[in-house]
Amino acid sequence: MCGRISFTLNKDEFIQILHDRYNIKDYDFDYDFPQYNIAPSKRIISIINDGINYRVGLLKWGFIPVWAKDEKFYSINAKAETISSKPMFKQAFKTQRCVILADGYYEWKKENKNKIPHRFTIKDQKVLPLAGLWNTFTKQDNKKVHTCTIITTTPNDSTKQIHDRMPVILTRENEKLWLDPKVKDEKLLTSLLIPYYNENMSFYKVSTIVNNPRNNDKNCIIPI
Repeated sequence: MCGRISFTLNKDEFIQILHDRYNIKDYDFDYDFPQYNIAPSKRIISIINDGINYRVGLLKWGFIPVWAKDEKFYSINAKAETISSKPMFKQAFKTQRCVILADGYYEWKKENKNKIPHRFTIKDQKVLPLAGLWNTFTKQDNKKVHTCTIITTTPNDSTKQIHDRMPVILTRENEKLWLDPKVKDEKLLTSLLIPYYNENMSFYKVSTIVNNPRNNDKNCIIPI
């Protein structure tokens, strides 16, 4: 499971990432930088490809399928092993893939009766491009909600010390394939949804203040 992420870059760093990585010159949404403790139901920064260019926007974390009766039916994660066949995700897997931008994610390790939070990052780059799916849900009042889910897979050697799942972190090359709407080969797409290589990841224990999503300051990411 991946139920909490961070995006602690400032606005200037974010703009530089958009330019260098996605050739996006600007963005037109309001967002408070940085975000140290992003929980489900919050808006998260996402990248899609419209067939010509990369585009950036905000998606509500919690995928709602088009056939849901209301907003109470949603999923924050999708398992890589079943994503191509599960009715909730199989259409989005073919046509509505996205990348969620984070710079770290949190996971909790069970120790006796306690759950100890840890933060995971990548050693050689500022962002973690997380594989995701997006969808647009139309409410009863005809208002549209743009939602997303983060795809998870089996853990690598680092993450399995803490949890039995991890988000799919894409390499630069895999990210291009994942976002390319012309790519329809399910076997190829599924082959991208693998554990990130262990040697380039690091993790450390953080304060239990991250347990409460209302806590959103630098203390959330300080090692203890």
